[in-house]
Amino acid sequence: MILKKWEALPEELRNDAVRPYYEALQKKRFSLVCKRLFDITVSAILLLILLPVFLILAIAIKIDSPGPVFYRQVRVTQYGKRFRIFKFRSMVANADKIGTQVTVGNDSRITRMGKLIRKCRLDELCQLIDVLRGTMSFVGTRPEVPKYVESYTPEMMTTLLLPAGVTSLASILYKDEDRLLEGAEDVDTVYIRDVLPGKMRYNLKAIENFGFWKDIKTMFMTVFAVLGKEYREESTSVR
Repeated sequence: MILKKWEALPEELRNDAVRPYYEALQKKRFSLVCKRLFDITVSAILLLILLPVFLILAIAIKIDSPGPVFYRQVRVTQYGKRFRIFKFRSMVANADKIGTQVTVGNDSRITRMGKLIRKCRLDELCQLIDVLRGTMSFVGTRPEVPKYVESYTPEMMTTLLLPAGVTSLASILYKDEDRLLEGAEDVDTVYIRDVLPGKMRYNLKAIENFGFWKDIKTMFMTVFAVLGKEYREESTSVR
């Protein structure tokens, strides 16, 4: 995983707010290479091991409600490239056409099976495919839909220097963000105004202090969070 030369970056990334983060990442090329090699090796192994789980989930989703097994929403990753993310479908078919593009608490679009797999974050298990093909990494800023990326400040564009991630410190701390949006009259506006800036503060700090072993630590924190451990801002460090 080698960064493009500054001159080759998309125009929207070549701004004064992004430059310091870019220069910091350029000094960590070895860690970036280790990060990509780790992604390829571990995702390939896990895909083979978890194949039976994939089959069980696929059958359960099809039995529970009509529609495809996978939810392939368009998201944004490294350098602003758009891709169709892999997620096990946890909502009714065409959910994004009958509601907002973020999920709120007690969302009526979530299926019975969807409630179970979302609680355990099993809906994101198939993102191992995205990690293997390079559109995502194990650790990095969670990929947003184009609509929200368009609202990024110049500094937030920094997060597009690296591939989007399956997990991050921000996603751990905001794992219940749907509850923050519950009851909002305009969910999209509240997300962009109140939730996104808070998450981005952690995402930007993670890029500023990027390191391969810090990624590994974040992955372990994610496992503990799924198992029920609660992390709060005062008990975590973004340094």
